[in-house]
Amino acid sequence: MNEFKREYMLSAIDHVKTHICNNDGGPFGACITQGDKIISLGRNTVLRDTDPTCHAEINAIHAATTTLNRIDLSDCTIYSTTEPCPMCFSAIHWARIRQIVYGTNIQDVKKLGFHELEISNEKMKQLGNSPVKISADFEKDACEELLQYWQLHTAQQTY
Repeated sequence: MNEFKREYMLSAIDHVKTHICNNDGGPFGACITQGDKIISLGRNTVLRDTDPTCHAEINAIHAATTTLNRIDLSDCTIYSTTEPCPMCFSAIHWARIRQIVYGTNIQDVKKLGFHELEISNEKMKQLGNSPVKISADFEKDACEELLQYWQLHTAQQTY
């Protein structure tokens, strides 16, 4: 039986869809949970904030640490619509988030023109000896639909 909750990934997806026509950034969302509670949602705001570090996971971590008033998120899980990039994986590791649950992977978004480093989360975990647990392909179909929705509703840009 799957221990992950579909509603958390769908919350991340819905958070992105709500803002997608603003063209704030790429089609990426994240949801951080603690137990059965959503602590924060994040979306990519790279274009809006003119800041290449404003990825969904970074924004969600910032919101979670602000909400919880602490940097140790070891009792939290992050749901990410796409496999976190190396920067985001590092931030997840440093925040001590115990688990990453993601939908689409780096190769899926690279095909859309995103300037991704081809270093998987599994490789980052291995190289950095990180204890974070990784669960891939969760709600992958819904996350792929988000990528298609973004393609239909935004101007094509390279990130």
